Amino acid sequence: MKRRVHIALLVIIVLPSLFSCRAISSFLHDDDVVAKAGKGVLYRHDLDQIIPKGLSREDSTRFALQYINTWASDMVFLSIAEEQLPKVEQDVSRELEDYRRSLLKYRYEQLYVNQRLDTAVTADLVQDYYDSHKDKFILANPIVRARYLCIHPDSPVLEPIKKKMSSEDPEDVAMADSLAYSSAMKFTSWNDSWIDVNVLAREFSSDWNTISSAAKGRWVSITDDAGLLHVAYICETKAAGQLAPVEYCTEKIKDIIISSRKQALISGLERDLLKEARENGTFVIY
Repeated sequence: MKRRVHIALLVIIVLPSLFSCRAISSFLHDDDVVAKAGKGVLYRHDLDQIIPKGLSREDSTRFALQYINTWASDMVFLSIAEEQLPKVEQDVSRELEDYRRSLLKYRYEQLYVNQRLDTAVTADLVQDYYDSHKDKFILANPIVRARYLCIHPDSPVLEPIKKKMSSEDPEDVAMADSLAYSSAMKFTSWNDSWIDVNVLAREFSSDWNTISSAAKGRWVSITDDAGLLHVAYICETKAAGQLAPVEYCTEKIKDIIISSRKQALISGLERDLLKEARENGTFVIY
């Protein structure tokens, strides 16, 4: 058995060199066998169905080589498994039937749900769910409304941008964005939305504890190793342990409501099918 395994590994290791790009390129223009491994045979038309359309000649060849190596590895191991495993362990008919049944059931459920699922969730429904389940929306991390700027510290527009980005006037914030467009590396405003503090920290390529310790009032300023200045103006903060604002939870609540509707449809489908089967005699318990 060790010898067979060694042979299999040898085949897999040397296969890339056997199937050079030149060889694969010629295979792609033949109607014959492209490769043989174990008891398997791979034909050109098999590759035609696998290779994505629109690839260049070089990319097609590279993709074909990768696929052939993967296919050959599977075939070689399959041959050894068929030789070495007892017959009883090679019988996978029950597992295949179980998988087929589960897959068909899942696909029909998806078809049934997609035809009937109502994905519209009103603001009133969101608010009602939020009011009834506030214990589910306690913040694990702080969240902030903030504005972020990345710029060279010597930029002549740095101070004007900072002045505008700290304003509560939407027109000033828009002006900060306009000034930053031609002079800064990046300007992002989460003026009307809440974000997890870790989202902001990633802009600094850091963590929230580092960002928080560098804060001076509402401002955070850190210069990175490349000499660029990262600046954030914190408009508002909600601490961990507080109740999250409903607007921060809206998308999560919508997902919960839609998921609940989906599960109700599936449960109703199973119930109705069993009821119908009992009534028409196709389901009988003896």
